[in-house]
Amino acid sequence: MSKKDTAPKVTAETMAARQRDISVSEFFAKNRHLLGFDNPRKALLTTVKEAVDNSLDACEEAGILPDITVVIEDLQPDRGRDVKQSRYRITVVDNGPGIVRKQVENVFGRLLFGSKFHRLKMSRGQQGIGISAAGMYGLITTGKPMLIQTRPKANQPAHHIELAMNTKTNRAEVTVDEETEDFPLQRLRNLTPGTRELASRGEYLSPKDYPTGTSVTVELEGRYQKGRGSVDEFLELTAIANPHARITLVPPSRESAAEEDDPGTKNRAGKGATPADISTEDPQAAPAVTTETGGVVVFPRGVQELPPETKEIQPHPKGIELGILLQMLKDYEATEKGGTLYNFLQEKFCRVSASTASEFCSAIKATSRTKVADIEPPQAELLYKAFQEAKLAPPPTDCLAPIGVRQLLAGMLKGVRAEFYAASSREAEVYRGRPFQIEAAIAFGGELAADESARVIRFANRVPLLFQQSACSSFKSVTETNWRNYDLQQPRESLPIGPLVIMIHMASVWVPFTSESKEAIADYDEIRKEMKLALMECGRKLGAYLKKRARMKREAERRDVFQKYIGEISKAINAINGTDAKALYDALLAQAKKRTAIADLQLDEDGKRIKDEDPADQDGVIIVDAPSAPIGGGTAADPFAPTKAEAARLKVAAMQNDEPPLLDVKQAPRAKSKGSGKAEPAKHAEPDKGGAKPKMRLVGGKLVPVEEPGLF
Repeated sequence: MSKKDTAPKVTAETMAARQRDISVSEFFAKNRHLLGFDNPRKALLTTVKEAVDNSLDACEEAGILPDITVVIEDLQPDRGRDVKQSRYRITVVDNGPGIVRKQVENVFGRLLFGSKFHRLKMSRGQQGIGISAAGMYGLITTGKPMLIQTRPKANQPAHHIELAMNTKTNRAEVTVDEETEDFPLQRLRNLTPGTRELASRGEYLSPKDYPTGTSVTVELEGRYQKGRGSVDEFLELTAIANPHARITLVPPSRESAAEEDDPGTKNRAGKGATPADISTEDPQAAPAVTTETGGVVVFPRGVQELPPETKEIQPHPKGIELGILLQMLKDYEATEKGGTLYNFLQEKFCRVSASTASEFCSAIKATSRTKVADIEPPQAELLYKAFQEAKLAPPPTDCLAPIGVRQLLAGMLKGVRAEFYAASSREAEVYRGRPFQIEAAIAFGGELAADESARVIRFANRVPLLFQQSACSSFKSVTETNWRNYDLQQPRESLPIGPLVIMIHMASVWVPFTSESKEAIADYDEIRKEMKLALMECGRKLGAYLKKRARMKREAERRDVFQKYIGEISKAINAINGTDAKALYDALLAQAKKRTAIADLQLDEDGKRIKDEDPADQDGVIIVDAPSAPIGGGTAADPFAPTKAEAARLKVAAMQNDEPPLLDVKQAPRAKSKGSGKAEPAKHAEPDKGGAKPKMRLVGGKLVPVEEPGLF
């Protein structure tokens, strides 16, 4: 074999010469699918999602009701029909507190930079990747830098910065840095006829509504298409989970053609309920609805209260691992020279009191004066075991801000057109020492598709999860719940079938996502158990409602049968004893109405029946449409609506647990007179003041003794 055919040997030195480190931005630039930028359509959605999440977090931390505007401009509207993607300019403007000038490069030009990673406090963003990755993707696909405008103070000009990320160094390179009074951008107000009309009414990017805030613009290659997994769906679901936010969407002038493999728009939640669809005593209490003006879609604010402010907590002893404990001891020693183990346990952990800290010190044969620097690895391992064996209170839950039953119902009313709504909010639980809380809501009936599988809407920290549904713990909990117990059809290990929308929300200081793109929740046993319990609670409410509705249907059928024969009965009785046939018919008809009519629901703002209880009216339930129309005096708008007097009687009747039968078949009691074998009708004696009071019942709005015979 010649020397030319012999490959040169690789030595350790030559291998070392080829090795070099890479930055995190360089890694994600080559693996952008991990961040949700794996196709043009998803890239456009991810960019909007990350910017909106940051805006909501900033507004809530500053105590500002969010007002967010999303503008998508198609920069190639004249492209051919066969072109499946285009160049878009995405701008997201918020009315938040703004960003100080010296932090702009770090926030928008560096991956893994942020204030949310190390703290245990509920927030939408966690890793400090999203918006910087969107700018990086835009730079890769179009070569255009990211444009940022931010105004931290209302009486000062806004900062206008254009920057691009250097993926080799994970640092931003600023190309434009100036001040401007044009905030929000005047150009966006003159974009379309719809924006001009709303701007003229002061309802779109009005400077008075945006005294401070931030505007982010990214130009990228993407594809805009409506339907499942679209920007429209994301903002619709965001509005449901965040009813305190007002969101405006300006879509592009042209929609990309649909592809065969794209998910369709079947089983959509439907349009939001309109005020006329909702039965409420106060017309002003009708929920806000989505509007569209010249193509501009406005998701209005449903409630005027911000979510409760969350507080940062320390790690729980049962939620850390041995290696993390060793690192915490080392970090404490570096920052607190001469710090004691006693102080370390109380300062760096939650639910560790002074007495508990002393017990932990004693467990590893240390004292309250033992310094952290003197703790050896074997002692640290003993301390870790003591953590696992100790009986400690669960971590505090003021670090969480769940949506709440009231806002869940407000959001579902705004986004889903149905007839029955139910919501449930579980108590906080713990996984790996981290608190979390599960909430669920369902909408049934109305305009939802009755012959298709239920739609599952997933949220994590108020953010919609649109992809990787089958890998998510939320979806698995739905399929494992036995919906047949609640009168719904369900194939084995599948979603229930029927006009049903299921919403699940997980609130946690650290949501265990399956990937950096934050599209699915990991399948922890503790999490899935709580999800199933929340779904079962909503299912019981729905099952009670469906049983109630079936019973009302049977009563309506009985009423129809009765009405069919009361005319003949009246004529027959008239022929026998001469009783006025019309008066008897009216009396029989009134009894039929009273005994078979349906009580109107009277609910408070939380969906509770105000005065009475009913199987279909429990905590966190709203019923929009009555399944069958009651008969009554009527109005011009609804001739079958009950009169006020009749409605009052129906409400009283609804308070009874058991409704009276249609006919009283029990014969009236008879008494024998003295000296005669014949029976005479018993006269109703006056109640004896000194004796027991007779049993009473409500008939025709009056209390009468139960022995008194009625018309029957």
